[in-house]
Amino acid sequence: MASTPGILTDYPWKPLGSFKHVILAPWVIQNIYLYVVRGENDLSSFLIFPFLLWRLIHNQFWISLSRHRTAKGSNRIVDKCIEFHQVDRERNWDDQILLSGIVFYISSVVILGATHLPMWRIDGVILTMLLHAGPVEFLYYWLHRLLHHHYLYSRYHSHHHSSIVTEPMTSVAHPFVELMSYVMLFAIPMLTTLFTGTASFASLYGYVTFVDFMNNMGHCNFEFIPNWLFSIFPPLRYLMYTPSFHSLHHTQFRTNYSLFMPIYDYIYGTADKSSDTLYECSLKRKEEFPDVVHLTHITIPQSIYHLRLGFPYLASSPETYKWYLCLMWPVTPWTMMLTWIYGRTFVVKRLRFDRLTLQTWVIPKYNIQYFMHSQNQSINRKIEEAILEDDQKGIKVLSLGLLNQYGSSLAVAVVLSSIPKGTTEVLLRGMPNKVACAVALALCQRGIQGATILKEDYEKLKASFGSENNPVLSNNFSFKTWLVDDGLNEEEQKKATKGTVFIPFSQFPPKKMRKDCFYHSTPAMVVPTSLENVDSCENWLPRRIMSAWRVAGIVHALEGWNVHECGSSMFNVDKVWQATLQHGFKPLTIPAATKN
Repeated sequence: MASTPGILTDYPWKPLGSFKHVILAPWVIQNIYLYVVRGENDLSSFLIFPFLLWRLIHNQFWISLSRHRTAKGSNRIVDKCIEFHQVDRERNWDDQILLSGIVFYISSVVILGATHLPMWRIDGVILTMLLHAGPVEFLYYWLHRLLHHHYLYSRYHSHHHSSIVTEPMTSVAHPFVELMSYVMLFAIPMLTTLFTGTASFASLYGYVTFVDFMNNMGHCNFEFIPNWLFSIFPPLRYLMYTPSFHSLHHTQFRTNYSLFMPIYDYIYGTADKSSDTLYECSLKRKEEFPDVVHLTHITIPQSIYHLRLGFPYLASSPETYKWYLCLMWPVTPWTMMLTWIYGRTFVVKRLRFDRLTLQTWVIPKYNIQYFMHSQNQSINRKIEEAILEDDQKGIKVLSLGLLNQYGSSLAVAVVLSSIPKGTTEVLLRGMPNKVACAVALALCQRGIQGATILKEDYEKLKASFGSENNPVLSNNFSFKTWLVDDGLNEEEQKKATKGTVFIPFSQFPPKKMRKDCFYHSTPAMVVPTSLENVDSCENWLPRRIMSAWRVAGIVHALEGWNVHECGSSMFNVDKVWQATLQHGFKPLTIPAATKN
């Protein structure tokens, strides 16, 4: 939000929230009806909606590409970080697409030349290019400088400049009245071609696509325009800006005002003197080698939209059911196919904490594939490749969050700290894996009675540490504290007494079926405020909450412990807990286990 918001800052459809797109529905339905049912042969109005979808896809491509490249670190321009407040401020990036849809639909009705357009007219395309290079670029330069006047800047343009580190979304993060001024400016070539009868689909839709392309490119935080391009044609330096050129406008504020053509900055003396130096340095910047890598995987098909490379606002919120994602099911299988074809581990996140650089790598495999025998070899090969790559890059710690093993000691410590004080007995319900066995042993050592319902679980737990007193085999469900995994089903939850506390020891939470019981979070901790670049959530965990397995990797690197927790190996639970607290990580004081 601008420092002193002026009139018409908010979009008129802001009260509609997630339903804002329905304002286009009458036009969309009408034009589909006229073209499909009535058989009218005018494509001009019918193609508006597909073009808006194309704009969404085009913009989302740039968002995903930019986030992936900046996470890797190669050619990064600005080293500062992005946080949740920037994502929240820029979440309405699609409002400008909605506004353009309204303008296109209204124009198709009120402007006579806006119907029955040809696909291509060379004179209209050339006229659009000339009008953009002349009036549009010139007027934008002076409009932009006017927006930096303290009166307009504080009321409007400061909203855009709140983002020091830019993303493609930043390019359209403007108050409504400011965006309207840009719409009128970019309408000059389009209206001119319409009124002169030279308009075509190529000139109108091609021009908007060009503006989207340049806007998104210029707001990426990595440089990729090759130097040889300017060497072949030196004047191009004045005709096309680069991401590093525009990034200086967001860090210096009073230079590099131009839209896409820097020539006006050079003419009027506002070109930043460090533009060429920053450009060269950014091009030479190599891929970043992190200190800690957290290796994870995709969970369910829809979770790909919650990745940091997916939809930014979804990634910045805990993963929950979203009704509108059901509309994406025709696309979802294609995203699964893409991950299968690409088949390589990819970087999704980069964090910075203390002296460490942290990255999250994702193996393109889904939960269900880990239970398929045919996928074992492929998954093991990808894990092996990630480990070998880590060794080559000199990475200190690789935390294997996907195996539910590395960081098991901290997960145990978090589960133990979640058990209410004064508890004398707990019910262990779930697969007796490494963490469950370690928790059972710790309960025994602390004098807390553990019980199981299934004899098979009882035998496995007892065999894991050979105690005569713990656990015990029980035939009732009256325990007030249950330690569970994600396999806890509805039938078992119904047998729990009112007020039962369910504490998961697995990475995945059980489904919440009871409104009169309490559900803790999966093992996780609150991260310190000094952990930078946190702009997305980890699966279903709230903001700035990190799973114990990921926290453990960070703590191991900070402490320099040359140990691992693969296989049956387990680190000292009390030692890792104390070290974690000393580094500023905190238990969930207000548990995510709130009453459902």
